[in-house]
Amino acid sequence: MEEKIKSLDNKYLKNHWQLYVMLIVPLIHLIIFKYLPMVGTMVAFKDYNIFQGIWKSDWIGFTHFKEAFASKEFWIAIKNTLILNLGDLLIGFPIPIILAIFLNELNGEKVKKTSQVIMYLPHFLSWVIIAGIVQQVFSNNGLINQLLIKLGGKSVPFLSNPGIWRMVYWITGIWQSAGYGLIIYLAALTSIDPSLYEAAYIDGAGRFRRIWYITLPQLRPTISIMLIMNLGKIMSISFDRPYLLGNVLVKDTANVISTHVYTLGLQSGRFDFATAIGLFQSVIGVILILIVNQLAQKFGEEGIL
Repeated sequence: MEEKIKSLDNKYLKNHWQLYVMLIVPLIHLIIFKYLPMVGTMVAFKDYNIFQGIWKSDWIGFTHFKEAFASKEFWIAIKNTLILNLGDLLIGFPIPIILAIFLNELNGEKVKKTSQVIMYLPHFLSWVIIAGIVQQVFSNNGLINQLLIKLGGKSVPFLSNPGIWRMVYWITGIWQSAGYGLIIYLAALTSIDPSLYEAAYIDGAGRFRRIWYITLPQLRPTISIMLIMNLGKIMSISFDRPYLLGNVLVKDTANVISTHVYTLGLQSGRFDFATAIGLFQSVIGVILILIVNQLAQKFGEEGIL
């Protein structure tokens, strides 16, 4: 039996060797740009000197971690990171699901494709451009405040009030990223057997009942995987979005881990300190993914591992 399996494997390799040759390029890219840089995490445990290099710099153990944990600004950055990420999760996570179900229920193909393209376009814009749009729309002299003043109202401090700024931050994130999530859920919806809807329609099930008893259960595996991945990133946050949307007036709200690392680590040339905080984020992220994955499997959902 083993000899037959080996012979089949050899035949497969001979017939499809081109596929394995094509695999070499992405493997080399993965090793060079993903695995080799992991050696740089040693900087987090050293008093890094750019002139001495990684190997000759003095080993100081967990000194940088102790310094970070003893800093009040570090814990404020963690709190802000958690608040902004939880807001993104609670407000932004259901939006692509709702949009995908809505588009799936539309009959007109042209309307569906046009709506899909319009919602996906913001994903291609950089945060520099988006931040400029936000300034033009939500600043004190922006479009919305000018409209409110002309209607007899008062100017609203969208970008200077911490609470309102968070709402602008979350809404902007939804606008930018909802289209990408929409593509994922629409792809999952295409795998649903149409005969399920036909049988439910014949049995007298209305549109909302078909969504509740067919569409949502079929989307559950995709939703659980996306939820696990989002919860795993709850401690990590991009740099460009809070940095570009933030300002001095909301510094205590917009200062997150990535901007904290940039200010204390990179601007001051403390690459070892910045690496230590980055390593801390990565470890916490992996632990969260493992925990959420185990919980999902216990509740009968498909995990990622």
